[in-house]
Amino acid sequence: MSVRETDFAALVLRAAIGPMFIAHGTNKVFGAGGLEGTTGWFDSLGLQPAAVHARMAAATEIGAGALITLGVGNPLPSAAVVGLMATAAATDHRGKGFFVFKGGWEYTAVVAAAATALAGLGNGSWSVDRLLRRKARSGTGAALGAAVLGVASAAALLAATYRPNKKDADPEVESDTPPADGEEA
Repeated sequence: MSVRETDFAALVLRAAIGPMFIAHGTNKVFGAGGLEGTTGWFDSLGLQPAAVHARMAAATEIGAGALITLGVGNPLPSAAVVGLMATAAATDHRGKGFFVFKGGWEYTAVVAAAATALAGLGNGSWSVDRLLRRKARSGTGAALGAAVLGVASAAALLAATYRPNKKDADPEVESDTPPADGEEA
């Protein structure tokens, strides 16, 4: 690929990924349930404290989305996207198989791969980084760095704060709650 072709490819990826994350983040804040609904959802996933996670996820999505859209700071915003997707795959999409229409991790894997590819391509000539004459960070090292940093960040976050309901996490674990009248034991 020539420089212009890679610039175009980077621009297309930035235009697809960045605004999508801005939309996801603003939906967590201003969508039907707002931050309260997002907090409740994160609580049901086992992310504790849920209110902190709701705000952190929204801010990360909006911030990384804006940086990717504008072409600023590669590969760090891509690493943030990989981390968000790894966290989503390990919580909301866990145990639901591959296909996203069944709740699976297909979507999170494709978005994380696209973010990793963008880290490898770099922001391209049509970016704020280029306008500001910042040194381009791209290539295999940038892509691998974004992937490793994103996955490691997600793993650390989950190790520190993921407390799923044992019954939800493992259907074989029996509940301490006795069955209601009419239910089988």
